[in-house]
Amino acid sequence: MITVRRNTQAHRYELRVDDALAGFAEYNELSTRVVFTHTEILPAFQGQGYSAVLIQRALEDVRALGKHVVPVCPAVAAFLRKHPEFHDLLTAETREAHRI
Repeated sequence: MITVRRNTQAHRYELRVDDALAGFAEYNELSTRVVFTHTEILPAFQGQGYSAVLIQRALEDVRALGKHVVPVCPAVAAFLRKHPEFHDLLTAETREAHRI
């Protein structure tokens, strides 16, 4: 079973596979934005598409929070370039700065 949850104390979204930590997306939360700084899938779980699952679910949570996204992390920026359904989470300035 795959789960993704926001760990507010650690400032990251955690992806778990059968209760084992498989990866995380670190962030800094501001009043109106969530700045994603780093995403990592642990070696034993790489190459299985977990990065996309983690980022998608994290972005869905940010949408539910009513905030915008700043994709400092290259993996999050790349995901956003490929998924226009999440472009509403970006301000015009962020889209321009990241060429999204």
